[in-house]
Amino acid sequence: MDKNARIFVAGHRGMVGSACVRGLQAQGYENLITRSRAELDLTDRQATLAFFEEEKPEYVIDAAARVGGILANKSYPVEFLETNVLCQVNLMRGAFNVGVKKFLFLGSSCIYPKHAGQPMTEDMLLTGKLEPTNDAYAIAKISGILLAEAYQRQHGACYISAMPTNLYGPGDNFDLQSSHVLPALIRKFHEAKQRGDEAVVCWGTGSPKREFLYVDDMAAACIFLLQNYEGYDFVNLGCGEDLSIKELAETVQRIVGFEGRIDWDTDKPDGTPRKLLDISRLKELGWAPKTSLEDGIKLSYDWYLQHQEKWA
Repeated sequence: MDKNARIFVAGHRGMVGSACVRGLQAQGYENLITRSRAELDLTDRQATLAFFEEEKPEYVIDAAARVGGILANKSYPVEFLETNVLCQVNLMRGAFNVGVKKFLFLGSSCIYPKHAGQPMTEDMLLTGKLEPTNDAYAIAKISGILLAEAYQRQHGACYISAMPTNLYGPGDNFDLQSSHVLPALIRKFHEAKQRGDEAVVCWGTGSPKREFLYVDDMAAACIFLLQNYEGYDFVNLGCGEDLSIKELAETVQRIVGFEGRIDWDTDKPDGTPRKLLDISRLKELGWAPKTSLEDGIKLSYDWYLQHQEKWA
């Protein structure tokens, strides 16, 4: 990509989009196009198409999505399916209308079947039933993958897709009603430490295993794919290692400095037993993450301490 290329980062205020903006700027890309939700409603087809006609970006990173943890997904399946599908459809059509050079669609590792073999390779898509606690979001993201492939197949458009594993880092959501597991644990342990609590209650049994990728590493991978990849098949983005939720909780507890105990509420759902991505395709392309989980959690905790008033 030319350093002066016009690059539209959809969803630039979210954790993923803001990391992509930071990563692009760090590499010398300054001609970035962004719009807040108030400035452009991506579910509005006419407004989105008009935006593309006006701005005519050369590259697009689709980091716009309605996201959340188990509770949010179970509570609002209509919004998770409808909002994400509308955004994807409108962005891809708008980009096609103005002839973008490359479009990067970002999905999620929840696209894979609940009981998929581990680690999960890209060809496991649509080989089994989805995890019911986030199936609406997963279906939305699967539709995005298939639509990107359809644009390639039918029109020869360079639409590529990447499926990140669980992401965390600066810009994360620490609202306990809608957050993912890692930021929720950071906030729970921090507030328990501040109050002097004897215990922190965590959901489930602690036995499910999860993989975590620091969001700035994910952004670096996205930029790498924009610069180097034009394949038809989507690419898993992860670190290739996982740990149990119990191990994660104990790690966060230690980093935050909470000295009490952890109690597990086994009446709460665990979700998918394990979600580990096979990142062979990504490695073969020549990319690997740089940030360890330990360092990433420390950076996330530091960011939370600087912004915690947002969730007070």
